[in-house]
Amino acid sequence: MSIKCDLVVVGAGPGGSMAAKTAAAAGLDVIMLEKRQEIGDPVRCAEGVGRRALCEMVKPDPRWIASEVKGAKIYAPDGTSIVMSEDKSGSEVGYVLERKVFDRALAMDAARAGAKVMVKTRALWLLRRDGVLSGVSAMHMGEPLQIEAPLIVGADGVESKVGRWAGIDTVLKPKDIHCCAQFLVQDKSINDEYCEFFFGNSKAPGGYVWAFPKGEKLANVGIGVQGSKSGSGMPIRLLKEFMKSRFPDGKVVEMVTGGDPSSGVIESATADGVILVGDAARQTDPITGGGILNAMKAGIIAGEVAAKAVSSGDVSKAGLKGYEDRWRADIGRHIARSYEYKEFFVKLTDDDLNQLIGSLKNEDISKMDLRGMLRVLFRLNPKLLWELRHLVI
Repeated sequence: MSIKCDLVVVGAGPGGSMAAKTAAAAGLDVIMLEKRQEIGDPVRCAEGVGRRALCEMVKPDPRWIASEVKGAKIYAPDGTSIVMSEDKSGSEVGYVLERKVFDRALAMDAARAGAKVMVKTRALWLLRRDGVLSGVSAMHMGEPLQIEAPLIVGADGVESKVGRWAGIDTVLKPKDIHCCAQFLVQDKSINDEYCEFFFGNSKAPGGYVWAFPKGEKLANVGIGVQGSKSGSGMPIRLLKEFMKSRFPDGKVVEMVTGGDPSSGVIESATADGVILVGDAARQTDPITGGGILNAMKAGIIAGEVAAKAVSSGDVSKAGLKGYEDRWRADIGRHIARSYEYKEFFVKLTDDDLNQLIGSLKNEDISKMDLRGMLRVLFRLNPKLLWELRHLVI
């Protein structure tokens, strides 16, 4: 079976759906492929997003908001904690979503805009004619399918086969990926008002543990361990140890595992006839691991650039330069800065972390953003943070 369209989007996560919706709304004939039979399942995400940034892109729907939080509590290895307000806590705090509902809603929006959504459809390879990309070879519900299209958006996650097939270097070093595990936990002691972050090399080497409330005393409790410091089964083992100390009576009702990129800016997110979006383009924040909002922003940019490129007939790497320029000027700039933060903070000992977080106990940081808090930390701990002076002064 063979069909034709203007644009194929591989992957129906937030980035893929926003790209499909934007391109379809601009007049392109779009097909979006999802390898699973259900969009949004399984959930490999803490599900936190910043309220303001999300509302700039979509209108919130109570059906896909599990809870609203006041801010973030950050815990040092010795238990000392500080509090940041929701609007200053970063792009992972504000709403905690129901991703299964949220992702499906975004895919439905893409369909309403005119995109054709095909579930249980796995991309197998990129088609080429006379050396020029000409579409996607796929398997749709067990049947072979060829989709002819001049342009492909790869929104197919951290392992991005589309990127690899297009010749884009998507390989991650062990230190630039976090091995993650997450439990959906029911426990009466869960803090329903704050997202909580727990640091310490004994708790999560090179990463952190989180607890994101979902209402009714449910929470996503998860861990990310730097790949270069992780061993076989380590994330689940450490998460179970954390549960024993923090939520000893907690009941685990779901579990997921996966990897999260924590690298710097990818060298190239485009090739002739190909655009990468979201985790496929390493657009996840290296220090927090959050990627929903960045993927959505990049998806919108990709959809707009795709519409212009297909209309002009130039889908070459040079013709897709507008995508590279726009996402790097916004998302890429923040990723580069966060990567420097990550590279520094993963080297700190538990004593260093206790000193830094403890030094803020008498400071009013509730309304500070990360950069403002770092300035205060630098003032209080100049010797320890001297390496970051160019980022905070």
